[in-house]
Amino acid sequence: MSLSQTLNRLPFQPGAVLRALSRPVQILLAIAIGLAAAVLVAQMEGERGVPPIASGGDFEVRGVKVDVVAKDADSARYAGWRMAQRQAWRMLWIRTHGGGGAPALSDSQIEAMVSGIEIDFEQAGPTRYVATLGILFDRARTGQLLGVSGNVMRSPPLLVIPVMWDGGSAVSYERTNEWQKAWARYRTGDSAIDYVRVAGSVADPILLNAGQTGRRGRLWWRVLLDQYGAADVVIPIARLDRAYPGGPVTGTFTARYGPDNSLIGSVTLRASNASGIAQMLDEGARRIDELYIRALNDGRLRPDPSLIIEEPVDPDALAIENAADAVVETVDLPTATAATGTTSFAIQFDTPDVGSIGAGESAVRAIPGVRSASTSSLALGGTSVMQVSFDGTVDMLRNGLQARGYNVIVSGTTLRITRRQAPQPQPPSQQ
Repeated sequence: MSLSQTLNRLPFQPGAVLRALSRPVQILLAIAIGLAAAVLVAQMEGERGVPPIASGGDFEVRGVKVDVVAKDADSARYAGWRMAQRQAWRMLWIRTHGGGGAPALSDSQIEAMVSGIEIDFEQAGPTRYVATLGILFDRARTGQLLGVSGNVMRSPPLLVIPVMWDGGSAVSYERTNEWQKAWARYRTGDSAIDYVRVAGSVADPILLNAGQTGRRGRLWWRVLLDQYGAADVVIPIARLDRAYPGGPVTGTFTARYGPDNSLIGSVTLRASNASGIAQMLDEGARRIDELYIRALNDGRLRPDPSLIIEEPVDPDALAIENAADAVVETVDLPTATAATGTTSFAIQFDTPDVGSIGAGESAVRAIPGVRSASTSSLALGGTSVMQVSFDGTVDMLRNGLQARGYNVIVSGTTLRITRRQAPQPQPPSQQ
């Protein structure tokens, strides 16, 4: 039976129903269909996020104020920028050394270290230049004079979900907002926190929304963190309270972390009017970063162990490994000692705090045959990697580690070590 014959057998005819509608109803129906299509298109198009634009590791000095008078506007601006660079160099020296006089450098030497100038505020007249500037110093060229290494201790990668409360509603990556922009332009390269920032495009608004921060299920968090290459999540929250339209704005900034939304700390700032909100949010991001760094140093900011997906242990492989250990201890160890060379090994070890780094390196260096041991990949609160040069085989190194109270798992030239738990004393039995 053809399609036309089937339609003719229906108890009603679709075309007749549409023709029975009055002309105004047909127009309203067409408008409704058009609006629905426009809504669907709007959900797919338009500005969906702000890519992070400040991820470099340059030294940054903000809030440098200059007020210069010269013969013309160009000369005043040039003189103002040079003055700002000299002031920023002195401020950077005091910040890194805690005081003292900065080495006297010429303007050309300072300009060779400057990688950029940011204009926070600027007013230029015929002969006068007034501005508030931010000066960026290249880390590679400036670090040698400052005596600061080019590498900084970093935390494990932490996914950032900024949440802003304004007008009684919360928003994260669902739409572009000023709090997301503040974190996109914040310079994270000089921070001890390894932030994982997203642009808020494609699937980000669906996966990383304000409602996700209130969920506690570890399974979905594991999927998200694996998707973005992070070990845990930090949730910086900004809440804006307006006294009246066009009046002062109070911002409460709260640092939270983890699937449990644990509190780190909070700070309150104030803007005199709506035009100062962007500057207040920038300062709020900087204050929250300080809270996270402080929490990292005192051990409060560490990855949640429940988010770590551990590989299952193969019982057959474990039995083979135990059998190999027995053979090494009884037969292979004496003969291997005589004919070995220097080999490089990677040792993975837990570093819950700063003290565990030196303790782990000292324990490994104390093993006979170890020439050098240094941490090559640091992850405070997680698993770090130590590069070891050892005169011997991997079995000899494993035996030395086991003799010092470590559980050792070997995979090629990589060893995973963990401390053995001391046996708990048993209470005396009562007769």
